[in-house]
Formats: sequence, structure tokens, C-alpha cells
Amino acid sequence: MRTNMTLIVAGAFGALALCWTLARSEAPAPSPQKPDPDLFAFVRSMDGTRPDGNVTVAAGDALVVDAELGHLFDYYLAGIGEKPLATIRSQIELELERRLAPAPAREAKRLLGAYLAYKQALAGIEQGLQPSANPLQAAQARLQAKRALRATYFTPQESTGLFGEEDARDDDAVARLAVMADSTLDEAQRQRKLAALDAALPPAQRLARDAPQQVSALDTAVRALRAQGGGDNEVYRLRAATFTPEAAARLGELDREEAQWQQRITTWRAQKAALGAGGQDPAQVQRVTDGLFSQDEQRRLGAY
Repeated sequence: MRTNMTLIVAGAFGALALCWTLARSEAPAPSPQKPDPDLFAFVRSMDGTRPDGNVTVAAGDALVVDAELGHLFDYYLAGIGEKPLATIRSQIELELERRLAPAPAREAKRLLGAYLAYKQALAGIEQGLQPSANPLQAAQARLQAKRALRATYFTPQESTGLFGEEDARDDDAVARLAVMADSTLDEAQRQRKLAALDAALPPAQRLARDAPQQVSALDTAVRALRAQGGGDNEVYRLRAATFTPEAAARLGELDREEAQWQQRITTWRAQKAALGAGGQDPAQVQRVTDGLFSQDEQRRLGAY
């Protein structure tokens, strides 16, 4: 479910005006296509997505143990709460059998068992960590406990393959926390140290770190574009230039789903209000709710 950004939306209104002008001067963009109907939907929240994890094998049909394997595991594990863990594990194993020859599939399934046991043990250890008023000490204690636990379930090579990228992110975050907590630094020194950490980041890690800001910037640009009268076609062009045409199409689909959801919320509120203020029968309210929302959707209604 991860999205790779290739460009940064900068100067929301300036770039926005240029993009909108170009959009109006060109032939209309093709209508955003709906996601491939064959996209896998293991649970409802995964509609329109494909399983993460580009699982590969090396010479001799040896499984490559890297972050991609962990991404595949985590994709399905995100469905916890919608399906039981045993069902999720079975689905991951089916996916491994579909992608891999029997020998690497067996190895991947063994690692899946170790991965699940590690995650469950890690949750118990984290609950047992002593609270600390010092965020830096708390982060360091968690990292130390997490990395020590891995030796129970994985070889050093497996740990490096599965968690090397995660460890690099964690180390960077702790290093930044240490800089911010260092009271001996003045502001100029602190900024120089942070800049040095920025310069040391590999490009892929820098892109992943900056992704939330890029998404936020794009959202701001889209809002500004709509405020200026831009329609779905212009928004699609802006998103396609920032992400990919496929991602822009999916975002457009999410826009339509959200608009439909909000319309149902408005209808729900109006129908509840029509039942009479202060005297609403819970059974009547439930009938109204059942008529508009599925059982899964009703879990979201608490926020409204």
C-alpha cells in the first residue's frame, strides 16, 4: 500500500496556477480509470490495492530474505481486526505458494512463523517496559529490547534482511531525538547536526521520510485548486504529475467514495432528527442506521 512519490508539490498557489493553466489549454485528460477489477481484496479496507512485497529468489532457488518479504507479511497483517490471525496466516501462506517454487515457499513460511512469534513476543516486551519521562531513554530502551529479542527467532543474516531498513530509520530517529534533547547545543549547532543527519540519509530513506510532507503539500494544492474552480480533470492532472496516473486514478476514486460517505452521514443525521428530538426509540434509530450502513461501516459512526 506504499506510494512512491517522484516530485514534490512546491509553492502550492504558484505551481497550482501554472498546472491549471496548462490543463485548460490542452486537450482534456482521459477519464481516470477505475482500479483493475482483478485487484485482490482480502479485507474491505484493502479494496483497490495489491499485496506489497516483491518477494524474489536467488540462484539455486534460494529465497531472498529482505525487507520485501516483511512488507508482504505486514500487508496482510494489517487486516487484523477484520479477520482472525489464523485466517491471515493461511492467506499469506497461499500467496507465498502462488509466487514461489516449493522450496523457497517452505522457507518463506518458516520465516512467517518466526515473524509472527517475534511480533507477539515484542508486544509483550513493550508492555513490560518501564515508563520513562525521558523520551530518548525510552526510545533507546525499546530499540535495545527489540533487537535483543530478534536473536531468539532469526539468524543475524535474516534479521539484517528483514529489519535492516527499519533499523536504519529507527537509528536516524533516535539520533535526531538525541540532538533535540542535547541542552549543550545552541540553535545553530543543532541545525548543523540535523543537516548532517539529512545529508547522511540514503535517497530512498529520505524520500520515505519526506513522503508525509509531500502528501500534505499535495492535499493543500488540491484544496486550493478546487477553491479556484478546478474540477476533477484538473485535480487528476495535478495528482498524476506528482504521483503516477494510476495513483491519481485511485485518489479520485477515494474522493468519490468519501463524498458518498459524507452524503450518507448527512442523510443519517436528517433521518434521526426526523424521529423527534429527545424521544428517539433506539430500535428506530438502529433501523435507520441499518438502512444506510453495513455492520463494518457502523463501527465508524462513533466519530459522528
